[in-house]
Amino acid sequence: MRRLIEHFRLPESLAQFTCEENAPLRQGFFKFGDDAICFGQCSSGRVAASVADSLPDARAGVRLDGGRCHLPFNPDQIVDNLLLERYPVRAAEPHLLALLRSMYYTVRPLLPVSVRSHLQRFYLSGWEKIPFPSWPVDCTVERFLERCLALTMKAQNLSAMPFIWFWPRGYDSCAMVTHDVEAHAGRDFCSTLMDLDDSCGVKSAFQVIPEQRYAISEAFLAEIRDRGFEINVHDLNHDGKLFLNERQFMKRVVHINRYGKQFGSAGFRAGVMYRNQRWAHALNFEYDMSVPNAAHLEPQRGGCCTVFPYFIDKLLELPLTTTQDYALFHFLGEYSQKLWHWQIDMIRQRHGLITVLAHPDYITGQRETEVYLELLRYLDLLRAEKRLWIAKPREVNDWWRLRSQLRLVRDGSGWRIEGAGCERAQLAYAQLDGDLITYRAEGAGLPPVERMADHAAVVVAAGGGEVCAPHRSPSVPASARRGAEGTSQLDGKSD
Repeated sequence: MRRLIEHFRLPESLAQFTCEENAPLRQGFFKFGDDAICFGQCSSGRVAASVADSLPDARAGVRLDGGRCHLPFNPDQIVDNLLLERYPVRAAEPHLLALLRSMYYTVRPLLPVSVRSHLQRFYLSGWEKIPFPSWPVDCTVERFLERCLALTMKAQNLSAMPFIWFWPRGYDSCAMVTHDVEAHAGRDFCSTLMDLDDSCGVKSAFQVIPEQRYAISEAFLAEIRDRGFEINVHDLNHDGKLFLNERQFMKRVVHINRYGKQFGSAGFRAGVMYRNQRWAHALNFEYDMSVPNAAHLEPQRGGCCTVFPYFIDKLLELPLTTTQDYALFHFLGEYSQKLWHWQIDMIRQRHGLITVLAHPDYITGQRETEVYLELLRYLDLLRAEKRLWIAKPREVNDWWRLRSQLRLVRDGSGWRIEGAGCERAQLAYAQLDGDLITYRAEGAGLPPVERMADHAAVVVAAGGGEVCAPHRSPSVPASARRGAEGTSQLDGKSD
């Protein structure tokens, strides 16, 4: 259970699992409880070729025996298949559509936003019918891991399992704000955008395109650095062809890595959220931000199905977990906070990472600026009232790497955290009550981590669905409701 230990930072001695060594070679879809769709090999029955088929439930093959939990699949394979998008997404792109996409990126810089949005609606038609990943936020990885954790606790008759809390100093969840600078207008708006961010006490990250799009002066980069913001590399030239084939990617990544060193950047994000995680090893960066949680509104479908950072070998992935401003304004036609609040609440219920992507190119208008400012004010409110940690991507990367090196050791009848930087970490417990898991933090002066003010606790059934304590539901945009029907079920939404 490498991924389970990595996610929770559990004592390895308490992660007691065995799994089927002779599972069928064929991979396919199945479920592990009603709300956790998996893809991989499973020995407890057939697997489905499509997520739209009737999915067998692998719980029938689970055995609790001798203090161990025996699973009919390899849990690391299942989690890797989700995180690294190794599951089938859709049929191969028709040749004509691929040709039109290539032509589109050739003329894209010349097209006004209104024309581009019409073309993108055509290309992305049917997004609201995609059954998996679920939209607007998919937490399949978290549900799967928590279900495995509950089962091993039951097998060992444990009522509580110690782990290292997800965020430093007991913060309830985390948020980071990022800005991809796409054209001259966006570059020239960056100073104003830093003023907006500073007005709410938010330090963000600016991803700049190194070649062709606009000139990058040392004065421009120095202003970003001097004001305490962060600079990352955004693609090479943003022509939509970075991942056209492996040979081209490897040729371009040499230049991308050089610009990363030149800019002093720790992070990278590909243009248009295009990606191929099999090639990520070639990026000489500490972290990447190119993988959406659920990519319904992105040209490349799929998604990593998690709201937490995760490692791709030595590279840390910081997934995009909320809807981009461009998609909100120009695809969904929404100019309110409703969808963003909905997504933020779902992520906070999981204590995950809220990633905001707002382009300086698309928030220059008064209406768009006010919507973005309202989002910043909301995050600032959550920081004050709900223990939200607002951090730059580099700070999230530094913390997640530090946490990955910490370990839990026995201290008499209890546990303590050891390792460099352990004073920032918080000991927590996953508590088993019947088939349900809740979280509790240990430490004087800190409230239980599953309840921050009126923030509802999340409890996860070992054999069932997610249950959220009832709380107020906001009005959700009609476009968002259409996209979520049949794909994401919530028992409640707060704030």
